[in-house]
Amino acid sequence: MAGGIISGARDVSMESLAVRVQQAAQGLKDIGVGPGSVIALFMRNDIAFFEASLAAGVLGAYSTPVNWHYNAEEAAYIFDNSDAKAIIVHADLLPAIENGLPDGVAVFVVPTPPEVQAAYGIAPTQCTVPKGRTDWSIWIDGNDPLPPTDKIPPGSMIYTSGTTGRPKGVRRASPTQTQLDARFETIGLAMGLKAGDQARTVVTGPMYHSAPNAYGLLALQTGGTVVLQPRFDPEELLQMIEKHKITHVHMVPTMFVRLLKLPDTVRNKYDLSSLKFVVHAAAPCPPDIKKRMIDWWGPVINEYYGSTEVGPVSFCTSKAWLKHPGTVGTQVANVKLRVLDDDGNDVPQGEPGEIFCVNTGFGDFTYHKDDQKRRDSEYAGLISVGDVGYMTEDGFLFLCDRKKDMVISGGVNIYPAEIEATLHNLAGVRDCAVFGIPDDEYGEKLCAVIELESGANLSGDNVRAFTREHLAGYMVPKVVEFQTGLPREDSGKIFKRKLRDPYWEKAGRQI
Repeated sequence: MAGGIISGARDVSMESLAVRVQQAAQGLKDIGVGPGSVIALFMRNDIAFFEASLAAGVLGAYSTPVNWHYNAEEAAYIFDNSDAKAIIVHADLLPAIENGLPDGVAVFVVPTPPEVQAAYGIAPTQCTVPKGRTDWSIWIDGNDPLPPTDKIPPGSMIYTSGTTGRPKGVRRASPTQTQLDARFETIGLAMGLKAGDQARTVVTGPMYHSAPNAYGLLALQTGGTVVLQPRFDPEELLQMIEKHKITHVHMVPTMFVRLLKLPDTVRNKYDLSSLKFVVHAAAPCPPDIKKRMIDWWGPVINEYYGSTEVGPVSFCTSKAWLKHPGTVGTQVANVKLRVLDDDGNDVPQGEPGEIFCVNTGFGDFTYHKDDQKRRDSEYAGLISVGDVGYMTEDGFLFLCDRKKDMVISGGVNIYPAEIEATLHNLAGVRDCAVFGIPDDEYGEKLCAVIELESGANLSGDNVRAFTREHLAGYMVPKVVEFQTGLPREDSGKIFKRKLRDPYWEKAGRQI
């Protein structure tokens, strides 16, 4: 298929999609959606997600995807803060947020498709549009296509995770065509997508996150074929790569870990030779994990570092990474970057500090309705994205951890990502999260929560002994807990905050 979307048994061409987008745009215009307006999407990955996002863009409006794990109160905050004029929601997700739907806002319900039902084990009775609600698909069919317009899509307004306080909407002004072209080129270089490539990709991560959102939409807009994976499953991804001859994939390191946990017989049974450009981001990747992936998939694995606020910052090919293991690459074009200490001074090369940067090719932003927070994150014209890292003499950037995840124990800075990377090498560990919890003497102490492989038998002493063997003594977790069913995002990444917050709340403190 020359461009379009595949989801389960559904196969929609670009031509058919374009007609439905224009029909949706006409309907949204009729209810008052226009330039600068917002529509909110409370959905899993689905064809309707693309229909709504692209229809908003046709009108010069923003689409705001909302984390569908949110409860009614959390979702209501974003619906209200964004001033959403319409909300599109999957049928099975509607009951959880019904009490958070604002009065006077149009609500459209999308029947939850069979592939999503199967992936999440949802009862079919929960997946139909309730009586009295507007069915998104039927509503679209009732609209004539909107005639062509000259509106330039402003893009998605993504709400960053509410690690400290409420989530913040990252909003960019509507660009000129030249600015939009520059933005697409900047994203495309980092993600390996450009017009004419006819990329075939699987969207593996939830599109309420900024990177999968940008990736999925750009892949389609550059003429590619987008295959939707309703929920990440490592073997299913291999099946999809072989079946659809996938050329491009965007991933996160947790997915690599889960792929490498597959038995050799499973890993070796699929033909992956179609892959041309695999890119990962969102979190530091343990060096041994990445090396094993390159050994398996070949030198097609690339990496970029960036954020919702500033876009791509650095980029690294397999070849460059193998010469500089652990790096996230060198600065991309139009990026200014400094690594600063707490007093705003440049730190010596090789020493960790907070990363401040700006990408002039990506466009400036503000936090919706709270430009003060935008100004608070700025220093000397650069933006902090909350990461700690260091730069080498030859210009390669290395990440240590998120600043919010850094643990200060007895005055010593500890980066949990390094400990987590080590624990992934301990036989029997399926996944883990390391974070700081209150300690009366040292301020904070390290806690490791471990999810074991089926049948594995490890103790806290085993974990501490392994860590001590490979890392400095101050990096050995004082507390080790074992849990099954760790709270996860769709990508498989652990919701660390849900594990960490109860310790601080019990102590009557917040971080």
